[in-house]
This record gives sequence, C-alpha cells and structure tokens, in this order.
Amino acid sequence: MISQLLVGERKAACVNIVSQIDSIFWWEGKIDSEKECILVVKTKASLLDEVTNMIKQAHSYEVPEVIAMPIIGGNEDYLKWLNNEIE
Repeated sequence: MISQLLVGERKAACVNIVSQIDSIFWWEGKIDSEKECILVVKTKASLLDEVTNMIKQAHSYEVPEVIAMPIIGGNEDYLKWLNNEIE
C-alpha cells in the first residue's frame, strides 16, 4: 500500500519491496520481534520530509523506520530516468 501510494503520487520513481524480513528490536522496554518488509524508495532528497510524512500517515506502526541514504553515483541513464519520474 505504501509503495503504491508513493509511486502513484509521483513522490518516488520506484519502490523495491524486500519481504519477510525477521526483525528483532527494543520496543517499550523489552525485546520484540516481527516479520517485516523493507521498502527501498527511490526519490529526491528535496522530497524526504514529504515522503516521511506520507509513510508516517499510512504506516500501521507508531514509529515507522524511515532512514535516508544518499545516492553518490550510478548509471547516469537510470539516475536521469529517476529524476524525470518524480514531481
């Protein structure tokens, strides 16, 4: 649902879904675990705040994980495509 929202609203050019991740984490003072998915969202740095807010609104977790990693290089044709697909 979140990936469809982000791509549909043209806030991401592409979202990769890595499913069935086993996560172990601290939550409310104890160790917890869940089966989760990782979404790799390809977007622009200028849209990070907007994308983060969209994810927070749509996610079922009280504190969804949203972290950003810079794109430092890559296939120039792909990067041009990515930039052209995001509004």
